[in-house]
Amino acid sequence: MRARYLFAAVGIAVILVAGCGRRGETPGPSSGDGRFRIGILQLVDSPTSEDVRKGIFRAFGDSGLREGVDIEVRIRNGRGDVASVQRLAHELASTSDLIIPISTPCLQAALMATSSVPIVFTAVAHPALVGGGLNENGGPGHVTGVASTGPIRESLAFIRDILPGAARIGTLWTPAEINSEYYLDLARRAAAECGVEIVAVPVSSGRDVMYAATLLINEGVDAVYQISDNTVNAAFEVLGRAAGENALPLFGGFLKSVEMGACAAMGFDFTDMGYRTGRIALRIMGGEKPGRIPIQYMDDVRIHLNLEAAAKQSVIFPPSVLERAERIVGSR
Repeated sequence: MRARYLFAAVGIAVILVAGCGRRGETPGPSSGDGRFRIGILQLVDSPTSEDVRKGIFRAFGDSGLREGVDIEVRIRNGRGDVASVQRLAHELASTSDLIIPISTPCLQAALMATSSVPIVFTAVAHPALVGGGLNENGGPGHVTGVASTGPIRESLAFIRDILPGAARIGTLWTPAEINSEYYLDLARRAAAECGVEIVAVPVSSGRDVMYAATLLINEGVDAVYQISDNTVNAAFEVLGRAAGENALPLFGGFLKSVEMGACAAMGFDFTDMGYRTGRIALRIMGGEKPGRIPIQYMDDVRIHLNLEAAAKQSVIFPPSVLERAERIVGSR
């Protein structure tokens, strides 16, 4: 059942009053015009980061905050380059009242850039991966957010329900992303329990995805389960085309992947994730200290299907899977 959230509206007057506090304790607008400056940091443009941003802005809009009037939001994109992300994190740390890093690499960069500016992270696979004392119970006093540990074990069991004979499952991963390495490790452990083998091919950028997909096809994998990472998510359509052209079943680690060539996906609603992130940010704007707000974890796992992609990939969904799906695209 989807969680229902009841939130008190955050008034502009509350935010202005919060400006009397010191930075890093009770944050408030640092700009002379009274606008609260928010920096959003992302590694790449991807479907997941786009949905997260939509959710964040929806939360701000629902509270009555107006961009350019009450808040000033600056979006910085590292375009896949970790060094650029680190530089941008330092820029935002010196010009923002609050930073929202989208993804594990961005959280890591933000933690390195500041120990005082409030950080509300989102779409982070596992907060403890970046150190800094972050764990399920919290961490440094200036940090909180929303974690997105993907349902890896459930996804592999889901694939076996659809393809009982699948013995070798391929995936691409990005060694430069610690979250990708973490998901690959989870996938290998879960695969061992399910009696399947994970065949992993590394990529260093989105330009490598087509070549890496060809390697997986040549490896003779029975299906591809693409773990969610920033680099591959941004180039997922390339993987989707390769799967359709080679009748290779492709399962995504984020829901929107069914619109980009996956026959099925199990995961979280990243717009909802962004909305929850925005609501936490609003609490901090209203005067709450980040360290006193527990880290939230997504737990509403959903299933989306694409029947047209399934037909191209020679996948037939059993009735039980069709009944579990929250959304089905393509003709029936």
